[in-house]
Amino acid sequence: MILQGRRVWVLNDWMEAQIEISGSRIRRIYPYGKEKPDVDYGELRIVPGLIDVHTHGGYGFDTNDAQEEGLRNWAGKLVQEGVTGFLPTTVTQSEEVLTAALANVAATARAEYEGARILGVHLEGPWIDRPWRGAQPAEFCTAPDPAQFDRLREASGNKIRIVTMACEHDAGFAMTRLLTDRGIAVSLGHSGASYEQAAEAFANGVRSVTHVYNGMAPFHHRAPGIVGASLRFHNVYGEIICDGRHSDWAAVYDFFRAKGPDHAVMVTDSLRVKGLLPGTRAVFGGNRIELCADGCARLVENDGRTGKLAGSALKMNEGLRNLVERAGVPWQAAINSCTCNPARLLQMEAAKGSLQAGKDADITVLRDDYSVEAVYVRGKRAW
Repeated sequence: MILQGRRVWVLNDWMEAQIEISGSRIRRIYPYGKEKPDVDYGELRIVPGLIDVHTHGGYGFDTNDAQEEGLRNWAGKLVQEGVTGFLPTTVTQSEEVLTAALANVAATARAEYEGARILGVHLEGPWIDRPWRGAQPAEFCTAPDPAQFDRLREASGNKIRIVTMACEHDAGFAMTRLLTDRGIAVSLGHSGASYEQAAEAFANGVRSVTHVYNGMAPFHHRAPGIVGASLRFHNVYGEIICDGRHSDWAAVYDFFRAKGPDHAVMVTDSLRVKGLLPGTRAVFGGNRIELCADGCARLVENDGRTGKLAGSALKMNEGLRNLVERAGVPWQAAINSCTCNPARLLQMEAAKGSLQAGKDADITVLRDDYSVEAVYVRGKRAW
């Protein structure tokens, strides 16, 4: 099968090109019009499939639910926002709940299903700092425990790809080094670490920072903290939620200016209320949340009113639109943040993240308003 278009994102630029797909992979890239195409997308934008490495749920499902049908439905809906691969993300809970959630992801990933591919698991907590836990339950926040990790890794079928933890509580960086040695990306987040502690964590193997600006102390010019460290150390990846609520657009722009085109990673951090109606209430990590009119999920206080941010209802194609149209981020940095950068963070760049011969045919076609025209997952049209 041959697809073609006049705006194809190849080698960090828009090109007129054809993409030949053979089976699940891209066989060749041709100049536009060289061969007779099966599908001509004209002026629509053809980009690599979007990858979300931090997403708790959507469309009524949460990763911690441990329900195969809910996970399948979620994966099937994600292609509607241009996503071809994702990491179901857990939230801090008891080991029993996490074990069931991880086993469900592993079983679903092994089975045949329609939709975005499960690329692994993002384990957010339980090894996080209580004061910076956000919407995660305090009673299950614990210090890093290698033995507990081994039990969770076994339950996941060895599919844990990212672990978010407060590395200042990792004595001697034992857990950090253990995970790094096993090819798992350690991400510093929900943490009270100082700038100096963050720098030491990076030096000992931490590869990323979880949702920069959120779940950590604000930047101060005399106490730059994790935010300052994430902006200074360019080779460390940093997640960013691009909904305009978790971070102001000026802060988003400054983040991308500091990280450059190769180490920013856009994430949704979406919760089960994504895709549902504003006013919907649900439970996240044992806490009540509500999807508000501004598109964010917020904690429901004891008096019934909504308060602190709990997560987002952002869709990936909306995040890309926000980066380009609202934050003023250049195309290269914006597209890389949801394609090749997450692929490199996951050490899957040999197969994912760009439109090149030999890689998986994960392709998203966007209209000018960033709505999704078509999605191909490993060569098969999924939307």
